[in-house]
Amino acid sequence: MSLQNDVMTAMKAAMKEKDQTALAALRAIKSELLLAQTSGEGGTLSEEQEIKILSKLVKQRKDSAAIYLEQDRKDLALPEIDQAEVISQFLPEALSEEEIEKVVVMTIDQVGAEGMKDMGKVMGIVSKELAGQADGKTISAIVKAKLS
Repeated sequence: MSLQNDVMTAMKAAMKEKDQTALAALRAIKSELLLAQTSGEGGTLSEEQEIKILSKLVKQRKDSAAIYLEQDRKDLALPEIDQAEVISQFLPEALSEEEIEKVVVMTIDQVGAEGMKDMGKVMGIVSKELAGQADGKTISAIVKAKLS
């Protein structure tokens, strides 16, 4: 519930500053949180669910920006990148590749993974453990490198 309060406070500040990009990003967060609350059981979201929603929003914005940049449309890509940065402020701090690698190695040892056939097991555990702190592509690349 504190995430919603933080978002509302940030929205008020963005309105006062007339920051349309931040306001659009914050409204998207608020909208997704409300949708998740009304569609699921109960009225509150766990911190894990909130992080998952925010991660999804950031990923959508980054993917859109990448597509716009491929089509040489910087005018459309910049607002997407700016919105992703605003949304990222509410996510836990991202881990470095070295920290992710430590978690991957530890998980491989725990599971006893021996090859690419065990990649799914390792990815599932690491993805849950590092939710919101690491990008799935980065985790996947490190797991592939360690298991091959």
